[in-house]
Amino acid sequence: MDNEQKKADSFRLIELMQKCSGFEPKMWGPTIIGFGSYHYKYASGHEGDAPLIGFSPRKAEFSLYVFSPTEDNKHLLDNLGKFRIGKACIYKKKLADINISVLKKLCKNTISYIKKHPEGAC
Repeated sequence: MDNEQKKADSFRLIELMQKCSGFEPKMWGPTIIGFGSYHYKYASGHEGDAPLIGFSPRKAEFSLYVFSPTEDNKHLLDNLGKFRIGKACIYKKKLADINISVLKKLCKNTISYIKKHPEGAC
């Protein structure tokens, strides 16, 4: 993907996530653009702050931080399009490869889940 397409996709993701979350974009470190925030504390005692949803326009592909482990979200993945997934992150090369309406639902579901389960989205 060329830089112009990555830039255009990034601006589209900013607009989409801002509308879904109701929050302005904020940089989390040097590469993550996040929306909203929550404080988590794991059973191990590790704690910190993280964005409710966000993304990182990495060189090889986008990292989308929009997934929480609910049955509804797992079913949404069936119609998301072309992607791969890690523990709590969806990876995709370009925005054209995924279903935007499904991505919006994932964003909203994840925000709702995190607000109910601040111990972490993973």
